[in-house]
Amino acid sequence: MRIVVTRPLGQEDELVQALTALRHEVVHVPLIEIEPLGDEPIDVSDYDWVVLTSVNGARELRRRMAGTPTRVAAIGQATADAFGGADLVASVSTQEGLLAELPAPAGRVLFAGAEGARRLLADRLDADFVPLYRTRELTPEEPLEGDLVVLASASAARALGRLALDIPAVSIGPQTTAAAREAGVEVLREAASHDLAGLVAAIGSSVCSSPS
Repeated sequence: MRIVVTRPLGQEDELVQALTALRHEVVHVPLIEIEPLGDEPIDVSDYDWVVLTSVNGARELRRRMAGTPTRVAAIGQATADAFGGADLVASVSTQEGLLAELPAPAGRVLFAGAEGARRLLADRLDADFVPLYRTRELTPEEPLEGDLVVLASASAARALGRLALDIPAVSIGPQTTAAAREAGVEVLREAASHDLAGLVAAIGSSVCSSPS
């Protein structure tokens, strides 16, 4: 099976290697790119919690951070690892999952993430929001061809939808699935855990259920 990985350039290696090890033919076609939104220091020392919802947000905050955070909460272990660790990693890797596990009241919160990110956490926690990067959707120079596309973000799902291809997809989570279906993309499976292991398992299920 020819599987198309759509992650940004430089963030695809782990997934490509995992799928290649399973003897899939894997091609990397980035459908999004990450653009940092500045270099100014961000002082985190006055916050009770710093909330991180993506690997890119964790990396950018680490790069620009001034001071030491009191406590850090992350969506997903990969996000926590990209930051260098977290005091709380949501057992369900969604904003809803993290919100359910944060103490109430959470005190003063900084939400560091993407420009245009969902505002559920920011609104519910009355958090200060700092956009650290934006996601740009890409159109491949060459035709995208494959039997299955892997979608790890809503932005990639929308970019795939614009191509109007008859190729089904596997999604990393509910927001990505919703964006894909809204864009007209058929989603065969959604990862049970919203991380690399979940994606690989969902791809395996899709391959096993595909007609031979």
